Amino acid sequence: MAEPLKNSFGPDVPAAIAESIDRVFRDFDRPSFIAQCLDGFDELELTPRARHISGALADHLPADRDRAIRILIESLGPEIQAAELTGMDAFRYLPHVFFVADHGVDHFETAMLAQYELTKRFTAEFSIRAYLRDYQQATLARLRAWADDPNVHVRRLVSEGTRPRLPWAPRLTDFQIDPRPVIELLELLKDDPEEYVRRSVANNLNDIAKDHPDLVVGIAQRWSQGADRNRMRLLRHGLRTLVKQAHPGALEVLGFGPESPVQVSEVRVTPDRVGIGDRVGIEIELVNPEEGAHGALVDLVVHFVKANGSTSAKVFKGAERILEAYERTTVNKTISLKQHSTRTHYPGRHRVEVQLNGAVVPGGEFELCE
Repeated sequence: MAEPLKNSFGPDVPAAIAESIDRVFRDFDRPSFIAQCLDGFDELELTPRARHISGALADHLPADRDRAIRILIESLGPEIQAAELTGMDAFRYLPHVFFVADHGVDHFETAMLAQYELTKRFTAEFSIRAYLRDYQQATLARLRAWADDPNVHVRRLVSEGTRPRLPWAPRLTDFQIDPRPVIELLELLKDDPEEYVRRSVANNLNDIAKDHPDLVVGIAQRWSQGADRNRMRLLRHGLRTLVKQAHPGALEVLGFGPESPVQVSEVRVTPDRVGIGDRVGIEIELVNPEEGAHGALVDLVVHFVKANGSTSAKVFKGAERILEAYERTTVNKTISLKQHSTRTHYPGRHRVEVQLNGAVVPGGEFELCE
């Protein structure tokens, strides 16, 4: 079992924050701050721990929040040198992000400076949302300027911070209703030189697709014209939800339209009886019966039995294949039947289907036993 994330965000975090602030703010009561942070700290998970520290910052920094945020800026350590954020060390700045979100809205320029600096050391994708809520046009204008910033983490903030459905964060409902301001920003970043930024653009596009599928397909059709390898990779990732839903426009953009003659010739499910906690293997044989190379986008649909005996379909990513004239090939997938926090398995007959270029083909069954 993986170690809980909160274990990488332990008592050393408030101690390090206290040390950095103490260097730039002489009136900081370091022992009192640490004591307040550690009161009840062990019982909290990662995000509540960061919010708890942010609350202690509010009590120990000046009541003048503009000055308090400037102190936090002065206390920051060196910028991240890598193109991508890795590891847990940078999470020491999560309390700073929460502080800026909660206490900076009356000090727009100072708060934007803080987020500009924080995102070069961690990320400000969580705090920027408060400013998109309260100062939408001014914040969008700042993000447009940042889309051309030399720092990769600042550019990524432009796309990641405007995701309508960003995990761990409140949804941006205005942009769920009308995503056009976000799309304008994504247009500026779709050919960014860094994969880290382009993948964020793809994730944002995927968020928008959940509310506006046809709009995103239209964007993808336009972006795919003359697209290079990097942009097509972005589109594949950005269209992933629509591909799972077999949206015909998304499949066509990726070259897997209904005109492909590729067929499923056989599906083998082994074993046909399997216990909870084990694995089941599915082998899909494809054939191209015609001349010329043709594409196949293969996903797997398993209809899991629920507690009440009904079933619920889950789509598993399969593979993309280009089959030459008369070629045969196989796609293999192994499904874990272990109990998960996100999916509980129940005994019964499980139906398997293959989704080939958006069309559903029967695939077989397996019996799941206690």
